[in-house]
Amino acid sequence: MSHRFSGPFSRMASTDRRMQLGRDGEDRAADWYRAHGYALLERNWRCATGEIDLICARGTTLVVCEVKARTRVSHGHPLEAVTPAKQRRLRGLALAYLGQSGRRARWAEVRFDVVSVLAGRVEVVEGAF
Repeated sequence: MSHRFSGPFSRMASTDRRMQLGRDGEDRAADWYRAHGYALLERNWRCATGEIDLICARGTTLVVCEVKARTRVSHGHPLEAVTPAKQRRLRGLALAYLGQSGRRARWAEVRFDVVSVLAGRVEVVEGAF
């Protein structure tokens, strides 16, 4: 006999699955960057106004990366989830990151990438915005 759970326990399981999907997507994205010669400087960097999924660097280029993972496109393609409002928030977070400890002077370029991980397939859009 099988039981269906409802209520707070089913929501917790759903949240756990989403969090795991996000972690797996970030793992795949980090692996992609390392395989392409980038150093992973930060993962899930946080400040009072939000979080940056990955911060990577290669040469004098700093990459601020937003990772979106999905198992299917029923709620839209992962790349569509990075709205103009999310882009503005990421720009502000990048400024906060650069403002710490003189980090701004190190980088000739700051690039914003978006990584889609859809059903395990990694797609990196360099300079997405």
